[in-house]
Amino acid sequence: MEKKKNEPSASRFYKIEDKKAVLSRRTCPKCGPGTFLAEHKDRFSCGKCGYTEFKTKVAEKTKD
Repeated sequence: MEKKKNEPSASRFYKIEDKKAVLSRRTCPKCGPGTFLAEHKDRFSCGKCGYTEFKTKVAEKTKD
């Protein structure tokens, strides 16, 4: 079996915009820079400390 070629980890967490590296994922406020939050369907969570932020639904119906 051949080994899969893994893409460099930096390209998963950063995007290049206008010749600058920009974070593409959110960082954990408890753990600090370098620890990213995993994005799930309804929440963001840190695998290191367990910090969780729930996504909120902004789609509210307005009544006239």
